[in-house]
Parts: sequence; C-alpha cells; structure tokens
Amino acid sequence: MTPDDAPIRFAILGAARIATKVGKAIQDANGAELSVIASRELSKAETWKQHHGARLAVEGYEEALRQPDIDAVYIPLPPSLHKEWTIKSAEAGKHVLCEKPTAMDAHEAREMLAVCKANGVQFMDGTMWPHTPRSQQMSQVLNHGTLGELRRVVSAFSIQMPDTPDQHRYIPELGGGALYDIGWYCVRASLWAFADVPTHVYASATYHRGVDNNATAILWFSDNRVASFDCGYDLTRRKWMEVVGESGNLVCDDFLSPWDIEKQRFWVHDQDGIATEIQSPSVVQEMCMVESFVQIIRSKELSEYWPQVSLDNQRVIDALMVSARTGNREEVK
Repeated sequence: MTPDDAPIRFAILGAARIATKVGKAIQDANGAELSVIASRELSKAETWKQHHGARLAVEGYEEALRQPDIDAVYIPLPPSLHKEWTIKSAEAGKHVLCEKPTAMDAHEAREMLAVCKANGVQFMDGTMWPHTPRSQQMSQVLNHGTLGELRRVVSAFSIQMPDTPDQHRYIPELGGGALYDIGWYCVRASLWAFADVPTHVYASATYHRGVDNNATAILWFSDNRVASFDCGYDLTRRKWMEVVGESGNLVCDDFLSPWDIEKQRFWVHDQDGIATEIQSPSVVQEMCMVESFVQIIRSKELSEYWPQVSLDNQRVIDALMVSARTGNREEVK
C-alpha cells in the first residue's frame, strides 16, 4: 500500500502529443510523480524521457504495467485501444486516467468500468475542464438559482484539423470523428449543467474519409430542457458555452480551456442584460485533473461519479453517431 503522504506514481502508456501536456501536469501536480514512459519502440520512449522527463523509459505497455511501484496509468492512446489497455491496467491493479472518448461505444465502456470496479481501481476520463475552480464557481451559480430554472445549454467546439495520413481522428477504425473527439466536450457541458442525461438526441453531419468532420446536435432532456451544439474540424477555433435560465444566463467563451491562462473568467447576465464578470483563479487545468485523480486515490474511497458521467457521455455520443447516419431522432440507451 502507498503511504498516505507518498506521491502517486504514474506510468504513461504511449508518447502521443497530449502525453506531453499531461506528463508535465503529472510532474507539477501535488502528490503525483511521473515514473515511467512506455512506447512500442524503446527509442521513442527514451527520446520522450530525455525531452520531457520520467524516471524510466520502457518498451511496450505491458512492461510498464509490470512495474511494481506504479500506482496509476495515463492512457493517451487512440479510442480503439482504450478498452484493451484500461482492462489490462485495472487487472494489474493500476488506477486508470484515460483519454476521451472513453471507448468505441457504451458496451465497451461498461465492460471497462466493470473491470475497474472489480479490481478496486479508480477510472476517470481525460475531460479536464470540470476539475477547475472556474467550473466549480460556475456550478455554484447554476445551483444557487441565480438564473432561475435552467432551460437551455448551447455550446460549440471547432478547430482546424490537418488532414494527414497518420491523423487517427480521420480513421474510423481508430475511433475518429468530430463527435467522438470534440463533440464529447459539448455533451459533457450539457450533462454538467443539467446534472442529467437526455432522453433523445438528433444530429446531422458531413463526412470526410469515413468520419464525421462537422456536426450539429440537439439533445432533449426532461422538464422542457434542451441542449444544442456544433463541432467541427473545418472551422476556426471556438470553445464557448452558454447556460440559459428563466431569469438570466451564464456565458463562458473558453470553457474548454482558457484563451489566456491569466484571465480565466465567465459572465452572468441578468434578465435586463446587465453583465457581471467573475474572475477565477489562474490554474493549469491538466494539473487540476491530475490532482483531483490523486486525491481520490489517496482517499482510498473510489468515486462513482467520474466513471458514471463518462459512461453517460459515451451513451449520448453513441446515440448522436447513430442519428447522424440515419437522420432519425434517437433514444439514449
């Protein structure tokens, strides 16, 4: 057992670009230590270690899981590999921080989460922004009743994604597509704001190389609540969210990640349009996520919330993917 005051020792399975950001967060976070970087090629792991730091570089993800002093793994692999390496990590007794989307579908996600629970390890997906102080402040506004009954959530996330042969986001078999990749965050914004799961959804999309590269979605919740969003790989960068109540609204133009780390803020408008700007602490959201994960592990009480919201996010994405293909309104199952 790890002593309460000892750092949680991480292995990273894969040297993907996102691993650089999260790897630094692990190094900088309170209570965490980056111990192992693993790659399918030892030379890549050694190069990553040289540039970004880790105690040990190993060849193969299995070798990382064999390290007896590793408490947790971070999995930045393509979605098609999430199930395999989450299950193997859990069976090796390692807590799992896995990039989103959780899996290729909700069936896989349920299997992954069941194995994690059976082995007494925490699962959390890599959706970072809900772990920040700003997210907590926005939640307080929504829960305080300042906006009245909440009725609408509108969000958008778009980027320019280069179309290169090795870009896994354009490969269907690897779990590519805008809904899986960036629509995920907009779905999470809706689940977070309403603290609920929609009953039905509808999506329309355009396709490129077999994956959706641009999509628009509507999500219907109980009690006359509706969320909508658009996401795409062919638009300028946008990452905003609005939550609308009967007597006011909350707007955050960079909820996904701050445009300026020194200006992490959002606005609350009353029914007369008078805006109040609320400043939040300047934090690195990757660090917030890692520290949240570490706190759960150290508490020795597994959180049921993070696996459940991850599964719910996947369920909604699954329904949206079906709707975008069929053109029908789909039930969230």
